[in-house]
Amino acid sequence: MTTPPKTMRWNGGPDGWLTMIDQTLLPTEFKEINCKTVEEVWEAIKMLRVRGAPAIGCAAAYGVIIGMQQKIDASSIRDEFDRRLKEVTEYLATSRPTAVNLFWALDRMQDVSLENPSLSPQEMHQRLLEEAMAIEEEDRAMCAAIGQHGAKLIEKGTSILTHCNAGGLATAGDGTALAVMFAAAAQGKEIQVYADETRPLLQGARLTTWELQQRDIPVTLICDSMAGQVMKEKRIQAVITGADRIAANGDACNKIGTYSVALLAKAHNIPFYVAAPSSTFDLSLATGDEIPIEERQPEEITNGMGKQTAPESTRVYNPAFDVTPAELISAIITEHGIIQPVTTEQVRSQIEKT
Repeated sequence: MTTPPKTMRWNGGPDGWLTMIDQTLLPTEFKEINCKTVEEVWEAIKMLRVRGAPAIGCAAAYGVIIGMQQKIDASSIRDEFDRRLKEVTEYLATSRPTAVNLFWALDRMQDVSLENPSLSPQEMHQRLLEEAMAIEEEDRAMCAAIGQHGAKLIEKGTSILTHCNAGGLATAGDGTALAVMFAAAAQGKEIQVYADETRPLLQGARLTTWELQQRDIPVTLICDSMAGQVMKEKRIQAVITGADRIAANGDACNKIGTYSVALLAKAHNIPFYVAAPSSTFDLSLATGDEIPIEERQPEEITNGMGKQTAPESTRVYNPAFDVTPAELISAIITEHGIIQPVTTEQVRSQIEKT
């Protein structure tokens, strides 16, 4: 079993830069990009060069470091530094609206500044870099813990369906949903995976299959519309997906199409699991109805992968996410353990104590 390259890495000290895999080019081309301006980080998040809620949070934290570099010189004063920090975090927050890890990471960077008012701009810049690195390292540890907890739910020989990509490419570590599969495989459970292609941007086809092949885990690619038939043929014993935001009652927002998969799993009596770190929970939202859903450009559907597949002027609705109600979720797997049943009380019991 080989280990794929890291999704991102920081180069140097506070005056360094962020290197990331350009995920828009996978699987046919592996290319890393260097982000040396905050605008480049914003563009990478917006255009899905980096994607997946935890990875977006890590990238945004490092984006803060880059955005603050222009405010660090011998004449810098703390008030100017703090004003610039507010500008940078607010700017990065506009890149994507749904993944709560983005806002969680940016709030955490702001909190570090508020907690250290006596530090000079130079000292504060170094302290912010330490916080960004801590966010990345914590995410790596959370992925490992999610994998170990989730593997307890997987029996030997299980065939698992997953939707979109919730692997190492979406995090700083082994992923969320895929971390469970990696851990189960490492335990000798001889799993196999079915991956939905995940239209319209094909993250399942382009990214999930690539990651599973890197780890030598058997994977079969199917169209999104085939999931029901594959379940009916009893080829699937479990479904595991990630999440971009989870409300206080356990409603989970994930890539568009996840809700349909959850309904199919319920109809076929197949357990549907969500794997996500505690940073993905937004307890300020009572239910998933309050989660903002990003709507993306129509060209992603009419001109997918650069080829026109619909007549000119066709009207398009392109929500990037949907929300799976808690009652369809068998369990939520976090770094702290398994939330089951998925209720407001169980969610708060685990997440509020962290």
